[in-house]
Amino acid sequence: MKYTLTFFLIIFINLFSFSQIKFEKGYFITNSDEKVECLIRNVGLKFNPDGFTYKLTETSENKKETINSVKEFGVYDRFKYSRHTVDIDYSSSRNEDLNRNYLPDYKEETVFLQVLIEGKANLYSYINAEVSRYFFSTEDKNVEQLVYKEFLNESDKITENNQYKQQLINNLQCSSIGMGTIKNLHYRKSDLVKFFEKYNKCNNETFTNFENKEKKDLFNLNARLGVNQSSLSVENISSAYPDADFDEETTFRFSIEAEFVMPFHKNKWALIIEPTYHYYKTEKETTAYFATQNVKVDYTSIELPVGIRHYMFINDKSKVFVNASFIIDLSSKGSIIDYETSNDLDIKSDGNVALGLGYKHNNKYSVEFRYHTDRNVLNNYSSNWNSSYDSMSLILGYTLF
Repeated sequence: MKYTLTFFLIIFINLFSFSQIKFEKGYFITNSDEKVECLIRNVGLKFNPDGFTYKLTETSENKKETINSVKEFGVYDRFKYSRHTVDIDYSSSRNEDLNRNYLPDYKEETVFLQVLIEGKANLYSYINAEVSRYFFSTEDKNVEQLVYKEFLNESDKITENNQYKQQLINNLQCSSIGMGTIKNLHYRKSDLVKFFEKYNKCNNETFTNFENKEKKDLFNLNARLGVNQSSLSVENISSAYPDADFDEETTFRFSIEAEFVMPFHKNKWALIIEPTYHYYKTEKETTAYFATQNVKVDYTSIELPVGIRHYMFINDKSKVFVNASFIIDLSSKGSIIDYETSNDLDIKSDGNVALGLGYKHNNKYSVEFRYHTDRNVLNNYSSNWNSSYDSMSLILGYTLF
């Protein structure tokens, strides 16, 4: 098992080193209005950038551009950023920082705004570690922040400055958009995107929704079937119980995995939970003090791995992944180590860690090799007892949705 772990770690390090976020077809526009076709490194940004990495061809060297030299850049069918000098409200939304000033705390900055909707009316977003703000523009109005701010009233209760609703009423009126639509509009991306879509449709204008350019399945349910190769050793350092080193056994395992994909960094990170049916049955003759007896193991449990997964893309249809999980093992009441002439031992397990390395094709089919660290299955007995349950798994998966 130690050699297996070493091999696993070597493969993991090499894959992680080899893996890189891919370059995709895109463009940028310089200060002199020159449009440069290129390949842009698409890192799935969580925050608005102040620059980007690109290369002119697949084999050319990486280069960088910044907001000082570029007016606009994007990846086709993915995203678009445009440079604007705007007033940004940096008022804190943390309860402990709120005050009685209802006015925005503006700071003029030149930034790349992410284009969410582009049409007769445009919607933008700006997100950094401190704030999330939305902006809009029309054919006859420059880019302006949609104002929303929380503050304290005279009774020290949290109150909202919903000026963005009045801004929309003043600038984006259309017959199919009633006052109730704006009244119930929340200051969040999904609501604002739907509103700007509706406005552009109402005006019979063509528009682009960059939010829909890339499909984002943030939840996956996977059916998984595999085999475990497991062994168990048991010893007691102060009694007549015979030590037992049980042979490796190959058994089936069944599981359903829920995968919650994080909506940033190009959906490369996910949280996973995988309830798994597991069993291990074996027997062996052991000898202690010149007496031989038969020892049987009947170990059935529901394992509950909870962990994190990282994807590394090879191409549009192929990706490898690594994951690490902590396993909570819920042993069945009938799980025992059955000594022929001695008292039986009830199996109750400690948690352990599992490391996985796998491949997924077409977002549907997967195969994973998983290494489990040693697991103590006799944690309800004194320290005189030592046990080590070792396991490796080969798992096939199919994404249901």
